[in-house]
Amino acid sequence: MGHLVPFSRLAVALSPSCDVSVAAVLPTVSSAESAHLDALFAAFPAVRRLDFPLAPFDASEFPASADPFFLRFEAMRRSVPLLLGPILAGAGASALVTDIALASVVIPVAKELRLPCYVLFTASAAMLSLCVHFPAYLDANAGGSVGDVDIPGVYRIPKASVPQALHDPNHLFTRQFVANGRMLATSDGILVNSIDALEPEPIAALQDGSVATGFPPVYSVGPLAPVSFPSGEPAKNQPPYMRWLEAQPARSVVYVSFGSRKAISRDQLRELAAGLEVSGHRFLWVVKSTVVDRDDDADLSEMLGQGFLERVQGRGMVSKGWVEQEEVLKQGAVGLFVSHCGWNSVTEAAAGGLPVLAWPRFGDQRVNAGVVARSGLGVWCDRWSWEGEEGMVSREEIAEKVKAVMADEAVSKKAAGVRDAAAKAVADGGSSHGNLAQFVQRCRDRSVSQ
Repeated sequence: MGHLVPFSRLAVALSPSCDVSVAAVLPTVSSAESAHLDALFAAFPAVRRLDFPLAPFDASEFPASADPFFLRFEAMRRSVPLLLGPILAGAGASALVTDIALASVVIPVAKELRLPCYVLFTASAAMLSLCVHFPAYLDANAGGSVGDVDIPGVYRIPKASVPQALHDPNHLFTRQFVANGRMLATSDGILVNSIDALEPEPIAALQDGSVATGFPPVYSVGPLAPVSFPSGEPAKNQPPYMRWLEAQPARSVVYVSFGSRKAISRDQLRELAAGLEVSGHRFLWVVKSTVVDRDDDADLSEMLGQGFLERVQGRGMVSKGWVEQEEVLKQGAVGLFVSHCGWNSVTEAAAGGLPVLAWPRFGDQRVNAGVVARSGLGVWCDRWSWEGEEGMVSREEIAEKVKAVMADEAVSKKAAGVRDAAAKAVADGGSSHGNLAQFVQRCRDRSVSQ
């Protein structure tokens, strides 16, 4: 979902000025993914659906403990050379935008078809700069262990913030990441869902060639606007969490979500539950106990501790189903977002001017948490552990930090400044608005020239 959502937003943003098709990978992973695709094509009939059924994939060559997220990417990557060409030819495509996870296999197919090929980078510009520079870093490192990574023109990514998988050169994700990073320079351009107010150094360094010389154009087009799907349901049939939120006082609710990607351990979940209870604040908490978008059938009472739900009834709401997060963040009742700092979550918070308490758990999330802290969108307790590290964040620490940030007017003011900058960027005459128009014109010019 973290990759599907920004592609849907880009497709809708382009649809008034382009004939847009979206290749939907089948089978889908979860009911949330299926529902999102169905709603997209129903609400925006101008966006055409192209089904991309995956070729058979035997995962037995990988360890049983392999992350299903990376295995999914591998299944897609192996299907692209076999199946993508006929799909594109049948659609009459004149330009292509691919996910970064598929760049190294899609770009060669596009070149064979003489199609301009662009990449949508679904994470931060800081992470994009790491992706671009990391292959050169490994080459210069000559097989040594990964340490701090100094990205030219940007800043240093500390060893502790480098995604966990990248410390292992043989990890499936590392092989994918490096292959994609090396291939980016051969693309026709890269779209990144960010703005200067969030990431001035990475965006400037990518655009002026500091990170890599001879690099293609980089278009900052964020924050991509959320796509609203008409529900067809009367207001009384709204999800319970939305009805509950609408009844709460302004800026009184702490929204807690760690995304669809990774689950938190049972012990840490219970510490977080106790911390929210002790904080005294209202909260809406999206709980996840399974990995990678999967539907969750775990029992909440068992997960969070006996009596927790009864004790917080009325003051807190807990959901383990898919939540329309952009709608939640628009609600005036929400005053703080406790987030893993997946990039969609960061951009949605930025667009809403909602302060973030960053608690990264995995992958690019510490890089993104650094963006949150640098930009003033929120605060990051960088001593809090993430996946693979020893240590538990205690209920006392959680409660104390929640109370402190909820009471901090300076944080709220800075987050509002980021919101205003984001609104300016996407408005007529703004940087993101202009960059998207420039991208469309470039696609048209390349198509005509060919």
